[in-house]
Amino acid sequence: MDPTPPDPGDAMDPFLRLLAQNEQWLATYVHSLVNRSADADDILQECKLTMWKHFSSFKTGTHFRAWARTIATHQVLNYRRAVKRLPDAALEESFIQAVASEIDRRAEQLDLRTDALRRCVQQLPEPYRRIVVWRYYEEAEIDAIAAKSHRTPAAVYRLLSRIRKLLNDCVSQKVGLATTPSTV
Repeated sequence: MDPTPPDPGDAMDPFLRLLAQNEQWLATYVHSLVNRSADADDILQECKLTMWKHFSSFKTGTHFRAWARTIATHQVLNYRRAVKRLPDAALEESFIQAVASEIDRRAEQLDLRTDALRRCVQQLPEPYRRIVVWRYYEEAEIDAIAAKSHRTPAAVYRLLSRIRKLLNDCVSQKVGLATTPSTV
């Protein structure tokens, strides 16, 4: 029996919010397990449809990525079974599961680092934050940043180098604290 999709009025916003937060991760995951990009895109569409149909079974507050990964893994395995006769479809289920676990582990580490970087950028002095925004969010050229900040291009390069070191040290410290088990 096919599950009934959730009532759109009740579930659409939470589903779309969670999907938007994890869509890039989901695409990376599926594309890492499927050779042909067009096939991976088809599988992604099936994943999203299946996730929507089964969203009523998702427990709010649990790990959305783990739930989505399970669905995506099943979709990839179904795809593999369907094309098993092709020579490039020789990945075994255990291999796919192992890759899935490794991707999850690395995604969690990346999430920790991303969160730490966000907090570290917020802790920068305002002039440094402005430089970071111009360079990395607005993708401004060094000459443009130099003009906006009344510095020479060489001074901007040196300042960006110092800011990157500050951010790297800050992220390393925060991630180290987050992953170090506390002793009682």
